[in-house]
Amino acid sequence: MAGKKKKVSSKPQDTKPEIKVESKEQEKKETSRRMTSKEKIYLLQHEIAEIMDQKLRIVAEFENFRRRNLIEKANWIKNATERLVLEICDVRDNFERALHADNEKSDANSLREGVDLIFQQLEDVLKKEGVSKINALGQKFDPNYHDALAHIPSHEKENIVIAVIQNGYIMKNKMIRPVRVAVSNGEKPVELDKRVKKENENK
Repeated sequence: MAGKKKKVSSKPQDTKPEIKVESKEQEKKETSRRMTSKEKIYLLQHEIAEIMDQKLRIVAEFENFRRRNLIEKANWIKNATERLVLEICDVRDNFERALHADNEKSDANSLREGVDLIFQQLEDVLKKEGVSKINALGQKFDPNYHDALAHIPSHEKENIVIAVIQNGYIMKNKMIRPVRVAVSNGEKPVELDKRVKKENENK
């Protein structure tokens, strides 16, 4: 009985050689080993020049960015100032109209009403800009907001603001001008009169 012949595959066997993939770092090391000292120096000088060029570019970009920011900020301040000035000009124009009104046809009451309207217009302009008056009268003296110009006798307790000499203002939670005040020294006016009279008698 004849033996069966084994089938031989007609497909060619894969005999591709293995390819070793080297990393860039390995290639760089191999290249460095093959370079002469002069070539290594030249390569280092080239890398240093590239780093310096990148540094100069970054500095130049930052300087341009800073300059653009300054210009934008200056333009914003200019535009904001112009807008505020225009609103104040409206108030000024209303004052001018009130001053040049026909006095014969305008009585004291109508003139007072006109001034009140102009005052309210100015208050609205300041309020829009975040400006508010510091209320100090009758309050306890606060050196953070008050500037005491005088300490005088009064019927109020000591360190109580009894008179406002010049208004102070706050703009967006920041004090832009302290309120100038007169403060009670705790001495009653009658007591002061008695003391002055006694001092005059002893002279």
